[in-house]
Amino acid sequence: MNLPTFLGGVHPPEGKALTENKAIEILRPTDPCEFVYPLSQHIGAPCSPLVKKGDAVLAGQKIADAEAFVSAPIFSGVSGTVKDVAQRMTIAGSVETCIVIESDGKYQKAPSLLEELGHKPEPSEYVKLIRSAGIVGMGGACFPTHVKLSPPKDRVIKWVIVNAAECEPYLSCDNRLMIESPDEIIRGLEYALAIFPEAKGVIAIENNKPEAIRIMTEHNKNSNIAIMPHKVKYPQGAEKMLIWSVTGQEIPVVPALPADVGCIILNTRTAWQICKAIENGEPVTERVISVTGDAVAEPKNVQVPLGISVRELVNFCGGFKDDPVKVIAGGPMMGLAMRSIDVPVVKGTSGILCLTSKLAYLSEEGPCIRCGKCIEACPMHLEPTFLDHAVRKRDYATFEAHLGMNCIECGSCAFSCPASRHLVQSYKNGKAAVNAERRKAAAEAKKKAEAK
Repeated sequence: MNLPTFLGGVHPPEGKALTENKAIEILRPTDPCEFVYPLSQHIGAPCSPLVKKGDAVLAGQKIADAEAFVSAPIFSGVSGTVKDVAQRMTIAGSVETCIVIESDGKYQKAPSLLEELGHKPEPSEYVKLIRSAGIVGMGGACFPTHVKLSPPKDRVIKWVIVNAAECEPYLSCDNRLMIESPDEIIRGLEYALAIFPEAKGVIAIENNKPEAIRIMTEHNKNSNIAIMPHKVKYPQGAEKMLIWSVTGQEIPVVPALPADVGCIILNTRTAWQICKAIENGEPVTERVISVTGDAVAEPKNVQVPLGISVRELVNFCGGFKDDPVKVIAGGPMMGLAMRSIDVPVVKGTSGILCLTSKLAYLSEEGPCIRCGKCIEACPMHLEPTFLDHAVRKRDYATFEAHLGMNCIECGSCAFSCPASRHLVQSYKNGKAAVNAERRKAAAEAKKKAEAK
């Protein structure tokens, strides 16, 4: 059977067998402990704290928000007392302002968002409620969902796609969510479709999740929603790749968004969260995380309150059976290597991957042999080796001119490179340099305009 897919891409070892058959377990510590909430858990303006040291809080209580449109409020996952508002290290390795809550282990709940609303929400109120619930893209990008669901009026939305591909190796939290909570995911998509009555719904699942495909198909009674199996290939779950394989349309340039070609993409957990917000008034306070890798004693899929320490999550999975040389937030292709596990889980934490030296090693770079494997692998149809040379020569103008800013940093080129070139890091450096030049030019232009 010819399954939908895209041009390019790679087939890294899946590693999903460690957790794909592990039912979701719930971790809610009952002993008092610290929960830490960074004020920026989304793309956009960071939040400002709504609580101060000494305040009592409830589970599901809003503790931070911002007035900006591109932002999302933050809610406590526990009841307890605000211990501090201070600088703490985050999962990305940066130091940011965080709200620190000492939990009481009781999980006493705040009033739901529906109690505040006072009535059953109408479709015209869905977007506002989704914003109020703090819902973001929970596959890792963390783009505020209410912004996605508010495209410019001249954009006609034809497709609302649930990205259930979960193409990143080792991760299986979305797979388990589809197996264990299919109805909520489908209803979440139905609520999104109610905002765009002319659109069709698609749930795109890679074909290595046969049980999820079967269950989602059996539970889907909506003729306007299609369960669409896809060929197993990385990075099938990237927005541009998914839109191409589902609709045959291409997003040609960096500033363009899925809405420009009539599409909205939602993560599996995001669709589930939309259902919970609209039906029960539940904000984002928890998420499911795959804790996996060859260094973990008992790999599991775990539902945890946001703000919990990664160390506590690893301990719940039996701790380390072997010394990890690398702990990654996310998957091995696009995840971030962590400096410490004494950092909090946030909205975009989909996985904690713990690897020993057997699986995590950095080969020494060799010279490029012009084999072209990176060009064949690049799903964005770039010339990775040419862009790499431009960055190493600090020729950022050439890097930009040859569409280096279109790189999605998926790592397909580096994975396929026989010379072990550090290509993704090179592109990150190039993009950072171009963005710095753009900011400098914008600042100079503003200064000149003010001087006139």
